[in-house]
Amino acid sequence: MSAEREKKLVFLTARVHPGESPASFVCQGVIDFLVSQHPVAQILRDHVIFKIVPMLNPDGVYLGNYRCSLMGFDLNRHWQDPSPWAHPTLHAVKQLIVQMNQDPRVSLEFYIDVHAHSTMLNGFMYGNVFEDEERVQRQAVFPRLLCQNAPDFSFSNTSFNRDVVKAGTGRRFLGGLLDDTSYCYTLEVSFYSYMTAGSTAPVPYTEETYMKLGRNVARTFLDYYKLNNLIKDNRPTPIQSSGVMSQTGNGVGRDTADREKEKSESVGH
Repeated sequence: MSAEREKKLVFLTARVHPGESPASFVCQGVIDFLVSQHPVAQILRDHVIFKIVPMLNPDGVYLGNYRCSLMGFDLNRHWQDPSPWAHPTLHAVKQLIVQMNQDPRVSLEFYIDVHAHSTMLNGFMYGNVFEDEERVQRQAVFPRLLCQNAPDFSFSNTSFNRDVVKAGTGRRFLGGLLDDTSYCYTLEVSFYSYMTAGSTAPVPYTEETYMKLGRNVARTFLDYYKLNNLIKDNRPTPIQSSGVMSQTGNGVGRDTADREKEKSESVGH
């Protein structure tokens, strides 16, 4: 990495709650896309550093726990002061994030923690609440772009809050720790089904559609950085293609011609 050029850094985690197995398939979709030969992936690798922890609670997964670690802790309530003895994976990841945040060579811009939801449909996000209205608006850009790219992602289900019971979560804690150029989200995906625009019945999720959501998350980073003139690429973003962002409702995805074009470009997807 060139010392003269500050690189963007995206940090993703998944499976802090071991029973939320759909999160692993979403995360796998992100990874598979980023290491592929797809032209979007190649551009992203040239400009963005991705740090991914696909299983934050491996002992809980091994034991078949739904929410807790080996020692009975909900790790996603201990980000404020994780113990190296009681919460070793969380402690290590938090140290790495703090280290990356202090590295002058990189700009830590996104933290996304991937979960699965037991009652709501579709994919959606939780974000934070800020006093700065401009920052509030900027925080909404990524989920709006994802809404355009992923037919199963719902911006209307996306919400921004500072619920006190979520103070120890990664999204809430890191949202307060990192500077105002960083955005922290929880990405949720339904255990069950999703509704697309104009559909009359929910469509069950499969392993493949979970991974497809992950691939759409990955490609949305390029749209975000293009929109902010941080990465040069001649292909239009969804906003530039349609001329407008969907304000409410489910994402309708890219237009058919654009999706078909990208299918032809894709390798192994």
